[in-house]
Amino acid sequence: MSALKIIGFIAAAILILFGILFIWAAFDPNTSDSYLIVGIITVGIGFVLIWLATRIKPSSQISGDVTLQIDLPGDVNLDTLKCEHCGGTITTENIKMVAGAPMVDCPYCNTTYQITEQPKW
Repeated sequence: MSALKIIGFIAAAILILFGILFIWAAFDPNTSDSYLIVGIITVGIGFVLIWLATRIKPSSQISGDVTLQIDLPGDVNLDTLKCEHCGGTITTENIKMVAGAPMVDCPYCNTTYQITEQPKW
């Protein structure tokens, strides 16, 4: 919950509390009717603040594409990727990140598999 929402709810609770106190005071025979009007307006403003606080959207929503950039150390020679099943050439357009794992969609044999790194020794 954002800080603006919390402040809105606290301010609304204070306004509603004082509005109820003003309405309650209006029933005293020694007071005027202006207490009732002020109380109703204050309670109304409190409920409007609650309504506005519920409309505030959280600003921490993440949306969009995520780009993963890899910085390779030293001199690295990249070979062309070939499909494990048919041996067709795989391009970067055929590799997608799915749930944090690189997945290959072969355009030649239509197979889908995860890229695994083989040990170098």
